[in-house]
Amino acid sequence: MATTVYDAIVVGAGSVGMPAALSMAERGLKVLVIDQFASPGQGSNKCAIGGIRATHSAPAKIMLCLESLRIFSTWEQIHGDKIEWVQGGYCFVAYREREEQVLKGLLTTQKAYGLDIDWYDAAALVKIIPGLSLHGLRGGTFSPGDGSASPMLSCLAFYRRAKQAGVEFRFGERVTGIMQRKGKVIGVRTDKGGYASDTMVNAAGAWARSVAQAGALDVPVHPDSHEAGVTEPVAQFLQPMVVDIRPAPGSHNYYFFQHAPGPIIFCITPDPPVVGTDRRETSTFLPMVARRMVDLMPILANLKVRRTWRGLYPMTPDGSPIVGKSKILEGYVHAEGMCGQGYMLGPGVGALVARIVTGHTVDGDTGVLSELSPARTFGGGEALK
Repeated sequence: MATTVYDAIVVGAGSVGMPAALSMAERGLKVLVIDQFASPGQGSNKCAIGGIRATHSAPAKIMLCLESLRIFSTWEQIHGDKIEWVQGGYCFVAYREREEQVLKGLLTTQKAYGLDIDWYDAAALVKIIPGLSLHGLRGGTFSPGDGSASPMLSCLAFYRRAKQAGVEFRFGERVTGIMQRKGKVIGVRTDKGGYASDTMVNAAGAWARSVAQAGALDVPVHPDSHEAGVTEPVAQFLQPMVVDIRPAPGSHNYYFFQHAPGPIIFCITPDPPVVGTDRRETSTFLPMVARRMVDLMPILANLKVRRTWRGLYPMTPDGSPIVGKSKILEGYVHAEGMCGQGYMLGPGVGALVARIVTGHTVDGDTGVLSELSPARTFGGGEALK
């Protein structure tokens, strides 16, 4: 029996791989998705809290997430799937001069790349977020076009749409090798079989490095753990995602929002990073983040926490993704190292991957690909991680 040949094979059925597969199929490609887990979104996607923002300091991320926002915000209208999209905006608060200067200093770049964002003084900000503590509040930035959705519902929606578009899936298979000849990809080997294609997209998230190494490549992607939690549902009182970038003992920043069904979902960026793949929740997370959240918004004090969990952030040395064609192995496409922002970047990166593979890049892609190039010198970091 003849071996099926695919136009592209995507490794990873999560936040990036699923929209990439869908975008390629919508352009007429025959696509196969391989994932080590039993169903879509079972890696890091299901651990995402659901925030979607174009409020970044890096131009490439702004442009990619603006595209993601267009896809998320119109998904139900176009496809009919309810993904719990809410356009509540993002608010970065400032209680110190340092954060005020950082946030104000980013506005020129953010607006230049199409972000709808402004600085609001304390009086104006509490009208947007009535429960904020006024003690020491200097103001903050607010971008009303940002929002949130359900990672699992949207991943399922992408999956169903991809199936309709002809994408094939192989779940419960681990990639063991990238088949190649004369420096070119010719297929992918798993623990259950082999599949032929001259294009492979690595969208394996926290497991991207091991997938690359299966082809004698390497990518500087190293996972670390971040913890999140969710409260009981309550009546709607909070629209934006609230982000406090002040560092504190044990944490770099934290953020929270009210999800469409009513609960408050929250997360913290640990400092120092918790490097590795340990996804067990801890006893230190909740006391740390609860104290910070209640100090910022006292109305949260009486909410009951339902559960906590940990997910993996596939980090790169400079905190930016790696996207583009490999300069070492022809046919290998990087879609790696989303640094914990795969859910919000996913649809934008997926559409870009489809343009790369089909050779139909558009104005603006050159700058994005240069900034996120796998051959770049990794250094520095984004101001709003």
